Amino acid sequence: MKYSLNYVLIMVLMGLPGLSPEAVAMDPHYRMEDFYNVPKVDTHMHLHSTRPDFMQAAVRARFKVLSINVDYADFPPIDDQQRTAEILLGEFPQAFAYAATFSVKGYDQPGWSDAVIARIDAAVKKGAVAVKVWKNVGMELRDRNGAMVMIDDPHFRPIFDYLEKNQIPLLGHQGEPKNCWLPLDKMTVSNDRDYFAAHPQYHMYLHPDMPSYEDQMRARNSMLDQHPKLQFVGLHMASLEWSVDELARFLDRYPNANIDLAARIGQLQYQSNRHYEKVRRFLIKYQDRIMYATDLEQDPDSATGNDYQKLTACDQNPTCKADGEFAKEALQTWLRDWRYFNTTATITVPELARPVKGLALPKSVVDKIYSQNAQRIFPGAWGKSSQ
Repeated sequence: MKYSLNYVLIMVLMGLPGLSPEAVAMDPHYRMEDFYNVPKVDTHMHLHSTRPDFMQAAVRARFKVLSINVDYADFPPIDDQQRTAEILLGEFPQAFAYAATFSVKGYDQPGWSDAVIARIDAAVKKGAVAVKVWKNVGMELRDRNGAMVMIDDPHFRPIFDYLEKNQIPLLGHQGEPKNCWLPLDKMTVSNDRDYFAAHPQYHMYLHPDMPSYEDQMRARNSMLDQHPKLQFVGLHMASLEWSVDELARFLDRYPNANIDLAARIGQLQYQSNRHYEKVRRFLIKYQDRIMYATDLEQDPDSATGNDYQKLTACDQNPTCKADGEFAKEALQTWLRDWRYFNTTATITVPELARPVKGLALPKSVVDKIYSQNAQRIFPGAWGKSSQ
């Protein structure tokens, strides 16, 4: 990234004593009090309730949302997810967008890919801005001989051809964090330990007969090699969360690929505790390829008339805890992440035992990661409202 002379001078002056108020006002990074003034997008959420309260709260916090449908048995049926998304899109066209998905059931049956393409086409006409394929491909789906079906299986090729031809982004969750192949006590972040302790069926350390981490990455890359013009978003830091060096190689190899940070910011923090400047340089160098995301999931059964109370009572108080469990979780997560990316404060995070120093990224970098990249990658999303 190239900086103007004025920007470099400001960076130097910020470290000198006796600054004028004007120089202080030209601080090149945001502060906590800027949180409610800056447009933001959370590009990876799972909203399963049609109640308007949370979206109203998100709007007040200047957040837009991308809700992602998933072929996952623990979520509502895909058709229910689709209906919820359509309702929320109708209610909040300037702040809500969604990604469709498809079932892999019957993937090897005649006419399956045609039916999936028709489903995708119908979802796009109803407002979907992307399509997700989940880790059940590579971790659950088996062929007639019992072998695991991977993402580069020829049965999926017509679908990915269609997405590539029509410039519909594919959101890919292939494999899992590399911690998945380690015992719980060797994992680097607590959210991985908690998840795999609760979901042993996905804890590959317990299943040595399953495809390896390298197998998962190899199959994903093989699929991308077959579709060089596919607009691809590697969810969860493309399952390369353990190394910004590996992520850089991935992004260099696939110029049409981008990544989101969903549920992997703790992995960034684990690395920045060890290699602070390397992580900061990575985010600045690849600022056009990264999107802010959380992976927060709204439970449809938890939604009540009193949930997700207004965040406006907290609008000028970044330490405020809003009423409503999901709204509180979202606000606390958003504020904690904002502090990490925008200040030099030393903060505690739930994923790590050690405190973490904030990165104080330049405003222009934060604007891209938090909003502008999402607007570019999903051009049909969030209407045409101004930022």
